[in-house]
Amino acid sequence: MKKRLLQALCLSALLLPGLAYYAADSDALWRIVGEQCVPAQQAKGQPAPCAEVKLQPGVAVLKDIHGALQYLLIPTSRVSGIESPLLLRDGAPPYWREAWQARRFMDAKRGQPLPRRAVSLAINSQYGRSQNQLHIHISCVDRTVRQQVDDLEDSLGAAWRPLPVELKGRAYWARRVDADADGNPAVDPFRLLADGLPGAREEMDRYGLVLLPADFADGPGFALLATRADILTVNRASAEELQDHDCKVLGP
Repeated sequence: MKKRLLQALCLSALLLPGLAYYAADSDALWRIVGEQCVPAQQAKGQPAPCAEVKLQPGVAVLKDIHGALQYLLIPTSRVSGIESPLLLRDGAPPYWREAWQARRFMDAKRGQPLPRRAVSLAINSQYGRSQNQLHIHISCVDRTVRQQVDDLEDSLGAAWRPLPVELKGRAYWARRVDADADGNPAVDPFRLLADGLPGAREEMDRYGLVLLPADFADGPGFALLATRADILTVNRASAEELQDHDCKVLGP
């Protein structure tokens, strides 16, 4: 217990420079969704300033201030982040499925559909974020990361395995996720992390996740990537690092 507390304190210290850089109010996203978007949807049927509010299953989509095409998927109820036990309860909202479907806002913003493999979903660890309301980043994948994952795609299976190469200088684990009949992730990534990676359930706060579309020999699916915050490697598990909000993957 003492070791766990010491590690958490060290990771929190690692977080401070990031918070100073963003100079963000850690409840800003929650206030936008809870005090503006949801009331507007309930009163007028218009979700502004959000792009969308679904009262069921309880999600909002908000254009991020960074990047021409980046959006955020945010719960309409209070959920702190990846560490929240609410995410692992039976009947928890399908946040990743909703985030994947919300890529249509990227298409609309661009004026034409993005290639499926150009899109990525990411959530940062508790130590690699500036906001204390769960939010999944919907944005373009970094094109170098895309190529690295492409090269390893065929080796991914239904169990977690450490990747033989670093992504953006970080160690990652990866596994395959099948797509359902509608092309959405068939299993919730939060559960796959908690149930499949040894020790993860007890320290969900340390993990960042990225979901990338993949094309396997037997059909389309996803590659799920996980990184763990580590004071020794100065890794805050900001999985968003694997994205590129300038969308260079789309070409010139």
